[in-house]
Order: sequence, then structure tokens, then C-alpha cells
Amino acid sequence: MQRSDTRILTTHVGSLPRPAALTELFLRQERGEPIESAALEQHIATAVADAIHKQLDVGLDIGNDGEQPRVAFHTYVAQRMRGFGGGWIRRTRRDITEFPDFAALSQARQQSSGRRQHMPQAIAELDYADLRAAEQECALFWRCLEGQPRQFTESFMTAAAPGIIATAMGNAYYDSHENYVFAVARQMQKEYELIHAQGFILQLDCPDLAMERAMMFQDESLRRFQEVVELHIAALNLAIANIPPERIRLHVCWGNSEGPHTHDVALEDILPFLYQAKVGAPSVELANPRHQHEYAAFKRYPLPDSMLFLPGVIDTTTNYVEHPEVVANRLCQAVDAVGERSRVLASVDCGFGTFAAWNLVAESVVWAKLGTLVEGAALASTRLWA
Repeated sequence: MQRSDTRILTTHVGSLPRPAALTELFLRQERGEPIESAALEQHIATAVADAIHKQLDVGLDIGNDGEQPRVAFHTYVAQRMRGFGGGWIRRTRRDITEFPDFAALSQARQQSSGRRQHMPQAIAELDYADLRAAEQECALFWRCLEGQPRQFTESFMTAAAPGIIATAMGNAYYDSHENYVFAVARQMQKEYELIHAQGFILQLDCPDLAMERAMMFQDESLRRFQEVVELHIAALNLAIANIPPERIRLHVCWGNSEGPHTHDVALEDILPFLYQAKVGAPSVELANPRHQHEYAAFKRYPLPDSMLFLPGVIDTTTNYVEHPEVVANRLCQAVDAVGERSRVLASVDCGFGTFAAWNLVAESVVWAKLGTLVEGAALASTRLWA
């Protein structure tokens, strides 16, 4: 990953809104309905090309394929890897259950989206034997990028981390959570190394390292959750052992959803453990109302010298378009927390299209937000390099 000695570079977290026709095909596929594979492939190719064009047009420096070929940021794994099946219902976040009226609103929104509520689970030994889908996704990205009037400074590809796969998708086969998460890590290693070999920065999506405190481990002590974080990072490190840390960024969040978030774990309670990950940059959400104050954690636990920092300075759950001055202020605050301007890249809190049909922000507003990210980064650069 590149440091910049002249200005703040801009990026985002991965998923972008999918076209309605593509979303409908994904939902039908997820429900087990027959679809024409050729039609799906054509819609995906068009969506990837459009996502790349729009990112370049808005001025982002570091971009991806918008996760257009995937139904969701993590459940795509169940379509590529043998051993998943059945159905499993995720536990509800602790903060949602404490606000029943909000829980009812959330449930209604989920039902209206048309997405199924059951998640896949491990029902047999996992085996990622066929990497063709991952290979095709990488090849499609490079094809769509060719011929663009400008290019990204760098390109990245996202992949679900072992921990979020093992917590979001149930376990009906392995005899312990530890064995499950390490089994996932050994199989996902193949996808991670493929992405690296294709020339991309690898982004590991790890909401489990923060979000699961209020979900799967909501009844456990803080210390027990910290042990889980260490376990998940150990599995992750096994899976990326053959990739240089500077080619990996790690995204951590508390769940890309509007809600009370009153039981989110504090960043300072997990930050020292995040530094155990053998990666080149943490990506942390810091723009939403629950976590904007947590820059201070980086002063208490300084960022290792080898790492860059991708603070989220745009909220991905609200249709407010941040003012460029707000973005610039947040970036300057991040630089102050880290202590070096060349180590900070402007990013957003999370993805804008985490799941097909689950869009909290209108598509036109998404691009306005990314435009103000670029504008705010330019303002911050003027201040920081004045």
C-alpha cells in the first residue's frame, strides 16, 4: 500500500450499490429459484464496469469492483466452498433486543427487502476445491479497468475473514468454534493467495473483531471476547502467512447498520489485539455517532510504525451528505492521532452495499458522499501540507 508525501489518498471499504436487475437475480438465486447463468454473468459484467467508471469519475484513488459479483460480503463463500448448507438464524444484536419498537422496524425492513433470513451453516468438512469464481472475479475486474481514461493508484479486492465466516454462518459439523474458525482459515487461504497473486491489495473484512461482542458473544465477559479476538486473529494470520503484510488491509467495524449500538465494545478494548494481525493497515469506522470520539484510542495505543491507517470519515448508514469541512476535520484528527500525515488514507465507515437489497443509503447519495470524501481529502491535504 502506498504512502503519500503530497496529499491524502482516498478509498472506500468495498461494496457499492448493485443495479436493481442484478439484485433481483441474486435474490432469486439465494432463494433457490432457477436463473439463467448467462444473464447473471452479463448483469455482473455491466455492473462491475459501471462501478469502476463511477469510482474513477468521482476521483477515488484506490478502488475495487464494488463487490458486484457477490450477493453479500461474506455469504458468497457458501457458493464457492463445499461443506455449507441447511439454514441457521443468526442471534439478534443485544442492543436491538433492548429496544423492541426499533426491533420491529428492523424486522419489517428485513422482510421487505426480500432476502431470506436463514444463513448457511457448516454441515460437512469444508473444502475450497474450485477457485474458478474467484479467478473470474479478478479477471473481470482487470478487463473492465482496461481502457478507462484514468486508472486507480492501486486496486484492492475484498474477502471475508475466517472469523466473520465462522460467526455469521452456523456450525453443525465441527466440535468447537476454534476448530471451525481454523478450518475456515485453511480453506480461505487459497482465495487470499489468489487475490494477492492477481496483483490486488487484499482487504480482509473482519466485523467479527468488534461486532460479535454484541452478537454471538453478548453474554460473555469482555475478557472472554478479547480471547475470541485473539483466536480469530491467530486463524487469520495462518491464512495470510504467505502474503506480505504491506499488501493487506484489515477492515473492522461494529456492524454496518443503523441502530442504537449501545453495547458496542470500545475501540480501546480491542485495539491492542488488532495490532497482532500481520497486516499493513487497519480500516476502522469512526464517522458514525457512536464511534466518532475513538480517535483517542490511537494515542493510548499508538499505531505500529509499519502500519498505515484508514479511518472511516463518511457514515455509511445515513443519507446525510457530510460537508467537506467535516471530512477534512476528521482527517486532520486522524493525522493528529497517528502523528504522521503520510500514513493516513481517507476512507468510509463500511460498505454501501453490504447485502443485495439492503441499501440504507440511496445510490445517488452514495456517490455524493464519495464525492465529498474526495473534496474533504483535498481540503485536509491543503491544511496538512500548507
